[in-house]
Amino acid sequence: MTIAIILFGALLAVGLFFIAADYLRLPSFAAQKAMLAAVKQTGAKPKNADALLQDATVRLSRHIHINEYKCSRMENVLSAAGINMTPELFTASAIVKAAAVALGVIPSLIILPLLSPIVVFLAVLVYFKEIRKADEALSEKRSKIEQELPRFVATITQELKASRDVLSILEHFKKNAKVEFASELDILTADMRSSSYEAALTRFEARLSSPMLSDITRGLIGVLRGDDGGMYFQMLTHDMKQLELQRLKAQAMKIPPKIRVFSFLMLICFLLTYMSIIAYEIIASLGGML
Repeated sequence: MTIAIILFGALLAVGLFFIAADYLRLPSFAAQKAMLAAVKQTGAKPKNADALLQDATVRLSRHIHINEYKCSRMENVLSAAGINMTPELFTASAIVKAAAVALGVIPSLIILPLLSPIVVFLAVLVYFKEIRKADEALSEKRSKIEQELPRFVATITQELKASRDVLSILEHFKKNAKVEFASELDILTADMRSSSYEAALTRFEARLSSPMLSDITRGLIGVLRGDDGGMYFQMLTHDMKQLELQRLKAQAMKIPPKIRVFSFLMLICFLLTYMSIIAYEIIASLGGML
């Protein structure tokens, strides 16, 4: 009898939820996942938790107001990071996810009150992690693009010997660039065709905020203004090679200690092999003498 009552209550709650969802015209779970997939330009599949919280995020974003400077900066960061969200929606998403974690305080107060501060601390961590997600994505994208800049500068140096058509140089390099840099060059070349070349390069520089890329755009703007540019890009090629060597050395210094332990074990194995051979030969020679 008890099981039947529980089952009846569960089915009644589900039925009332579907009736309310239809009356309020709430989007379905599949529709919310499709919306999130359209928002994310990275191709990653949206998580089920994000889809469940999407409705609350949209409702909260209507009540969030951000000052003009911060809103403009966040728009640039979100656009460069490939996140198709408004600053208000992005901020609301971080708040809703942190609030969802903070709701765990209620059962923790009932079951084990000592866990409540830990749950609150986790909610704060989730908020800061989510609010920094765009900056981290942009930083990762900038790092991947900067790895291609030495080759990009070397290509410009060679192309300037035969042509001074900046748009043509960018189009040729775009065919062999990696996905992240190729997508940015797509935006740049489309912007250059529809507006001033210098203004497009300036926006390209501001979008990624990379010091290495700023040096390149200044050189390209100088070429557009009639400067020779050959000597500038030759010096820039040398500087880029030095920066690339420093980057590779920094990566080499990050070798995990386990690899060094394995190298030491391999050295011991080699020494044991040689020692066993020497010991075998000594024993064999002694046996011959006896």
